[in-house]
Amino acid sequence: MPAFRRNVALILSRPGGEILVCERSGFPGSWQFPQGGAKRDETDLEALHREVREEISLAPDCYRIVLHRGPYRYTFRPGFRKEGFDGQEQIYFLAEILEAAEDSIRVDRSEFRAHRWIQPATFQIKWVPPIKRKVYRAVFRDFFAISLK
Repeated sequence: MPAFRRNVALILSRPGGEILVCERSGFPGSWQFPQGGAKRDETDLEALHREVREEISLAPDCYRIVLHRGPYRYTFRPGFRKEGFDGQEQIYFLAEILEAAEDSIRVDRSEFRAHRWIQPATFQIKWVPPIKRKVYRAVFRDFFAISLK
């Protein structure tokens, strides 16, 4: 039985329905939501607040959580393990950015090389590594009623 690492992810939205996606530093053309592993002593919400602060510099008072869903699971490529785990079990949080906070976004350059706002329907599944595509399809279906091809 595979062992899954607890992980959280943020879908950040702004008025007009656009969502924030970030391009991975080491993988040009690979776009994802801010995410990261939860520590043993953290709740999912505590892990989310820490990861969002680390990856895009937003404090918890800069966004309002609307909904959360999961877990969504994926396994790493064969032969790869991270911190002793075979894959990740993710909880996704949908949050609205507060109007004055949008200019506060600063991506951690070790994680991301760029960020942009897009309409959910324009997200392309080819932006995601193959091991994560099933999860992203489920997330877009569950949060936006969109079927990613």
